[in-house]
Amino acid sequence: MIGRIHSLQSLGAVDGPGMRYVVFMRGCPLRCAYCHNPDTWDYCGGEEMSAEKLVKKILRIRPYLKNGGVTVSGGEPLSQAPFVTELFKLLHDENIHTALDTSGVCQIDEAKALLEHTDLVLADLKFSDEIQYKEHCGGNLKQVEKFLTLTEEMNVPLWIRHVVTPNLTDSLESLRKIKQKAESYKNLEKIEWLPFHKLCEDKYKLMGIEFPLSNTSEMKQEELDKLIEHL
Repeated sequence: MIGRIHSLQSLGAVDGPGMRYVVFMRGCPLRCAYCHNPDTWDYCGGEEMSAEKLVKKILRIRPYLKNGGVTVSGGEPLSQAPFVTELFKLLHDENIHTALDTSGVCQIDEAKALLEHTDLVLADLKFSDEIQYKEHCGGNLKQVEKFLTLTEEMNVPLWIRHVVTPNLTDSLESLRKIKQKAESYKNLEKIEWLPFHKLCEDKYKLMGIEFPLSNTSEMKQEELDKLIEHL
């Protein structure tokens, strides 16, 4: 099966446990206000590659993945779920750990097939409120919740990720709601609180599109640490 790849990162250290080979897929149905990969939105472009060819590339650095594995991100990898499913099957044949970095927006049947070969889900829980989710992401929170419930039913380990953005998601009430929602899933292993930054602004300028949060200040790590302490 052929997938459309945006880019590959041979040694990533922030997308799951250990050292990871990270595959960034093309295409995403969401338009999140703080998206740092707008260059992955379009379903066209990138490089077409078979799952078999991609596995061969990954196996070249297998010694470095001993305590890590492969993470598929995007874009939204669930937009190409059948390809990722085949990729993960082949990686499991090689006893390589698989992680899915996703927003949870999907066709639920395709997601179920993929989760059967997924060792870890890294899920972006962007908002806890349906109105905010639609306004700032252009998506449906209920669809995300269905996916998260599916990971629980299939007992796939879950890490929840949440971007903390000044004047948008940085109130204690907002963080408490995210924490409460995350902890409602029995398969939750950890919550990763990520500070909002604007390293992506140059991408938006090059693409000739407006960055929705250009006037928003970045979240300093020490400020985020203080917020988390209060939780």
